[in-house]
Amino acid sequence: MLPPRTAEARALEVARALPGDRVLGVTLGRVQTLAALAEERPAGRAVCWMLDEHHANLARQSALPANLSIVCAADPPEEPFDLAVVPVSMRGEAELARETLQELAQRLSPDGVLVAASDNPRDSWLRQQMDALLPGVRLHRFSDAVVYSVVKQQPLKRRRDFSCEFAFRDRQRLLQAVSRPGVFSHRRVDPGARRLLEALEEAAGENVLEIGCGAGVVSLALAAHLPQAQVLAVDSHTRAVQCTQRGAELNALPNLRVLCNATGEYPAAGTFDLAIANPPYYADHAIAQRMMAAAARSLKPAGRLLVVTKTPGWYFQQLDDATWGSLQTEEVKRYHLVRAIRR
Repeated sequence: MLPPRTAEARALEVARALPGDRVLGVTLGRVQTLAALAEERPAGRAVCWMLDEHHANLARQSALPANLSIVCAADPPEEPFDLAVVPVSMRGEAELARETLQELAQRLSPDGVLVAASDNPRDSWLRQQMDALLPGVRLHRFSDAVVYSVVKQQPLKRRRDFSCEFAFRDRQRLLQAVSRPGVFSHRRVDPGARRLLEALEEAAGENVLEIGCGAGVVSLALAAHLPQAQVLAVDSHTRAVQCTQRGAELNALPNLRVLCNATGEYPAAGTFDLAIANPPYYADHAIAQRMMAAAARSLKPAGRLLVVTKTPGWYFQQLDDATWGSLQTEEVKRYHLVRAIRR
């Protein structure tokens, strides 16, 4: 197993000295801290809560203790725990970190301990979040990180709802979308999604696939505009799937189905008329690579691919001629629309 990242390693140093046989936590890497705590407490139980099925599958490939469970869900398990561990990266999403701290503290039993660590040795932000949750926060300082611990001696004073409902307009219809921390483009419509909406052609009666749906804005608009089309929205992120499903319910869209999937193997492979995607650019396009492979498996011959990106050159290099034809790109408002036909 790879060594843990800094915040996770320092959180372990503090957490391993604390009591508790029921441990709940999150990870910045491959569950190293929770695996160590589970091994040191063989009579106990540890749970690692994760939001993304792809990351959960990678973690499950490690040699994990039998008393450590990987739970991939939109929310942590609703059961009491004695110890909660939250490593935080200073480059992470602040709102997700705040909600994670709150929800894990909420699940602590009386006298349970919350441990949170930051890889910023000059941190003040995480300390503020801990102080706002529970009184009596203790500081553990390291040269490369800070760790905080606090005993839950009273219920949380306030439990904030971090979810967001927002309206957006597509053509003449006003639609409702739902988003939560951790979901791509939380609280707003991503400009790339706008470019996709503007570029979509009439596709009544067709089978349409969106790979990486996020909060589901594009799929919601497509299903609303083309009620005869069947739309499948797929994402590996459990909250993205939850939000898209909720959006389908709010807008009464029975022609929109939602699937949580990280393998790229979708039902009815080879039958879709159109596949759309707004892939991320980080991780050296590894996610985009998996998305394009999924599109190739899912589209029928002569099926259409539509991708919005800021790096069109990568697609011209990676979409091979044996699989794709009629490859073209169009620049629209600082984005590029890449189109191709499945051979």
